[in-house]
Amino acid sequence: MFQLSPLARRRLERFKHNRRGWWSLWLFVLLFGVSLGGELVANDKPLVVKLHDTYYFPVFKRYTEQEIGGLLPFQPDYRSDYVRQLVTQGGGWMVFPPIPFSADTPNYELSRPSPSPPTAVNWLGTDDQARDVLARVIYGARVSILFAIALTVISSLIGIAAGALQGFYGGWVDLFGQRVLEVWSGLPVLYLLIILSGFVEPDFWWLLGIMALFSWLTLVDVVRAEFLRGRNLEYVKAARALGLSNRKIIVRHILPNAMNATLSYLPFILTGAISTLTALDFLGFGMPAGSASLGELIAQGKNNLQAPWLGFTAFFTLAVLLSLLVFIGEALRDAFDPRA
Repeated sequence: MFQLSPLARRRLERFKHNRRGWWSLWLFVLLFGVSLGGELVANDKPLVVKLHDTYYFPVFKRYTEQEIGGLLPFQPDYRSDYVRQLVTQGGGWMVFPPIPFSADTPNYELSRPSPSPPTAVNWLGTDDQARDVLARVIYGARVSILFAIALTVISSLIGIAAGALQGFYGGWVDLFGQRVLEVWSGLPVLYLLIILSGFVEPDFWWLLGIMALFSWLTLVDVVRAEFLRGRNLEYVKAARALGLSNRKIIVRHILPNAMNATLSYLPFILTGAISTLTALDFLGFGMPAGSASLGELIAQGKNNLQAPWLGFTAFFTLAVLLSLLVFIGEALRDAFDPRA
């Protein structure tokens, strides 16, 4: 059975002692879990359909209308009266998710023009295209969090590797690396994205690749400082005297200590990635048009001032996500503080 070291246990206890950070972590995990299972929470397809003693699962598998007794060889509109009658006449039933709308499903039965205010059907109202706001928030939050996590992982790998090489070898490697960082950090990322968006249509992977070229700079200075300090410690000199290779010294002896300072930065990198993607979507240089995103919701709130629920929903969603990550980062920083 895996057991934590005494030092790791003390850090975990310090993290738990910060109640705000501890509960923020669990609340963030809960919200992320709900967004990952968005198809089970918000979907225009039923979770289960029983028809003629046969069970169908439209959320997980695509069926045609002919398979449920219809005429067309296409996927049926399960929310239509025609499909409901087919199921009812066959002695069956359907179970829809709590929110019977997907991110791109318009509500054609609105009693008021879109964007319509919150109702019992659309809990947070609809946007200017009659799409359910809550469903788009769930799907948009999933895209933002997954983008932030992927960007954080890629940035951490590149930044830690660059900082480790600079700090361990020093000399001309460190000097050359610092000059590259100075030039690279001075490039206007937003302008580059705007220019490149004129040549290619931005999507998730395109944005991730472009942002990863610049976001790795955050951790380089932290890791470099830890390696500059650690390479002259006695246990590192002893390991070198025993004939250990530089790779083993970096990975086994210095990197674990450098990771202590690095881990406390990760939640703040996540907040920066979410904010950047939201800003790009708001300006129209982010995800493809029509994609569910928090930035697109903010843009709709700006363009539809007569529908304040759009702006309030986007604001509170971002405020909750970013606040939770900041609280988690503060708790990690206190837990890994060497002075504690």
